[in-house]
Amino acid sequence: MTVATIAGTPVHVDAEGFLTEYGEWSEDLGRGLAARIGIELSDAHWRAIRFLREDFRAQGQTATLRRVSTLAGIPIKEMFALFPGKPAKKMAYVAGLPKPHGCV
Repeated sequence: MTVATIAGTPVHVDAEGFLTEYGEWSEDLGRGLAARIGIELSDAHWRAIRFLREDFRAQGQTATLRRVSTLAGIPIKEMFALFPGKPAKKMAYVAGLPKPHGCV
């Protein structure tokens, strides 16, 4: 496992830069991760990120876009606007979670 320093915090990451230790994440670290991919977090971003973290703790895996849309009430179109390009992958990255199954 690799240790990287992100936003001044040493964290364990996989080969793609996703955090591997749930407990190492903090909101400050989330801001730093978002900045690394060019996203400035708003309240709408935090709503998705907090849902993902809570759902991961309960389910043990990173939620899909469909699950976030259905359970958190965030339309898929909005997630694409908040996290352009690959929203599932970007949301998981900022939330400090593993890449969702099926993401390349």
